[in-house]
Amino acid sequence: MASLSVSVKHTLPSLPQYAQTPKNPISQNLTIVSRSSQSQFYGLKVLHSPSFSTLSSSRTSIVAKVNKGSAPPPFTLKDQDGKNVSLSKFKGKPVVVYFYPADETPGCTKQACAFRDSYEKFKKAGAQVVGISGDDIESHKAFAKKYRLPFTLLCDEGNKVRKEWGIPGDLFGTLPGRQTYVLDKNGVVQLIYNNQFQPEKHIDETLKLLQSL
Repeated sequence: MASLSVSVKHTLPSLPQYAQTPKNPISQNLTIVSRSSQSQFYGLKVLHSPSFSTLSSSRTSIVAKVNKGSAPPPFTLKDQDGKNVSLSKFKGKPVVVYFYPADETPGCTKQACAFRDSYEKFKKAGAQVVGISGDDIESHKAFAKKYRLPFTLLCDEGNKVRKEWGIPGDLFGTLPGRQTYVLDKNGVVQLIYNNQFQPEKHIDETLKLLQSL
């Protein structure tokens, strides 16, 4: 027993050095990767630690409120000319509603120009195209004019409609999602396409669906 008590006394002082808080706890947490913690972000697999997902859960825990076969929540938003536009305005014809992160960003510019370049095909299919982001009227007006966009851009300032439709964010919720919907003439969702990193693919997928309606 005596030898045991001496051993304990000598080992106890060394315990605090293992219990110290790391100087940089965030970077240390990020090195702990769980094999089971995998998230699919539009074609990319991202490994993340449980601690990081906990920190970001408040940003990424959006539950989809719009599903295929359902009617999405109605909205009325300002367009690039400051006029009110309601979703109900498009009932009776197919409509493509695409949500994008922001005007003048590389991916969003590519996507908008791809919709512009295929606009005649959408018209031939009898469909309208509507783009929605959190930008204001002035930004939309300049964006549409600069790239000669022939379709409507709507201002969802505060991202109210984006939240109501339940569009998930990207990169742990730091980047607004890029999601496209095709509604048929009855206002029912027939396609939901989500791809942040291949913006031009949205045009191919929507045209493919429209041609089958």
